[in-house]
Amino acid sequence: MSDTERTPLVADRSDEVVYSRFSPARKGVIVALVSCASLLPMFASGSFIPSIQQIAVDLDTTGQVVGYAVGLSMCGAALSSFFFATYSSFYGRRPMFLAGLPLLCIGSIGVATANSVPQLMAFRFLQALGTSGGGAVGAGVISDIYKSTERGTALGIFASAALMGNVLAPMIGGWGAKYASWRMVQLGLFFVGVVIFFCVFFLMPETSHPGTRGVDKSVVCRRRIPVNVVWLNPFACLQLLRSPNVLAVTISGGLALLADYAIIVPIAYTLGARYDITNEAVIGALFIPKGLGNMIGAPLAGRLSDRILVHRRANGRRVPEDRLLACMPGGLFLVPLSMLFCGLTIQFIGGMTGLVLALVFFFTNGLGVVAMQGPANAYLVDILRNRSAEVTAATIGARALLLSLPVSGLVPAVIHFGVLPTYAGVAMLSWAGYGLISLTLRHGEQMRASADVGFEVDYD
Repeated sequence: MSDTERTPLVADRSDEVVYSRFSPARKGVIVALVSCASLLPMFASGSFIPSIQQIAVDLDTTGQVVGYAVGLSMCGAALSSFFFATYSSFYGRRPMFLAGLPLLCIGSIGVATANSVPQLMAFRFLQALGTSGGGAVGAGVISDIYKSTERGTALGIFASAALMGNVLAPMIGGWGAKYASWRMVQLGLFFVGVVIFFCVFFLMPETSHPGTRGVDKSVVCRRRIPVNVVWLNPFACLQLLRSPNVLAVTISGGLALLADYAIIVPIAYTLGARYDITNEAVIGALFIPKGLGNMIGAPLAGRLSDRILVHRRANGRRVPEDRLLACMPGGLFLVPLSMLFCGLTIQFIGGMTGLVLALVFFFTNGLGVVAMQGPANAYLVDILRNRSAEVTAATIGARALLLSLPVSGLVPAVIHFGVLPTYAGVAMLSWAGYGLISLTLRHGEQMRASADVGFEVDYD
């Protein structure tokens, strides 16, 4: 057993110099750019969901069939995360954004002009391929420029900015579908993608640590022979799931994320059907409380996890699992209880009172999901700081694949079993997910020692 497996993970303090390459102002610009890029997946999905019924009418199909496009796009998101994260470790972060954004633009035009369900599915898949690298590579960028005791806060700000899409996208998508067309919303995504592409091209530097990219280390580069295409295995990052720590956090985060989708995807069949809401613009506005919960919860959870690390370090304890203590409020209470109470409210309380209470639980759920996911994601970046983009991709991709089938089944489940049984089942799963976090918190060192996948963390 190696020393790394037997002891808390502490890296050399000399590494701190790499985090001083950019001024605070430049770091702010970088965070803003990657946050904008990470807004796009939220806009691509959030603006689509309020339009499902209108799209179904336009393409002469059913809402359930159009809903399958959500699950298919999650598969595209998974593949995109694997690909971009793997190649970002070789070529760097910046080229991945410049490669992915054109795919988003092409996919958005394709969705906007789709005249059949197969065309819609194909271009939604392509659209997801172009948007979803931002989350994995964006987390890698944050890891590149912030040290560990600042990283949770920075990741929280990054997530909060990205999650603005949960507030804005459904409103814009709903209003656009109601007063223009769902196709115009997709064309709007195309123009936003073009703007962000040029902002990244002109304003974003390469953030990878000097000498750490594969292209820097290659024999080809040392000989100054032009480098063409290097073929890498995009699924190599999944080997990180051999670690019980990574696997446990991935599954727990996926089960928490299922609660997110359980509220968002069937909203027309839960709040819409129960409270007789058919206007797409109003349905889009119903997403606002949940999005606000996401935005508020992400930076709070990140700051809390950083403070826990500093406090535990001051008391002589220096293990990365300390950050997971910040997951308790969201995982144990906010997520599962909000699902249960929301289901009970929709089932038994009608009128404006029921609608207001349901929206309060939407907000609570949004707060809880990011309060559980944020510290857990930062923990993975902490223990695999030199493979931060890859571990983020592995978790995003594995969660997307894990959830693609359940998410596609949410609307049928609500229709056939009802809101309360569906939400109760999701609540039970979220409690099970927190159990995995608790297990990692208690036995994280032993779990790391059982499968070393290259752990390295800095507590400077």
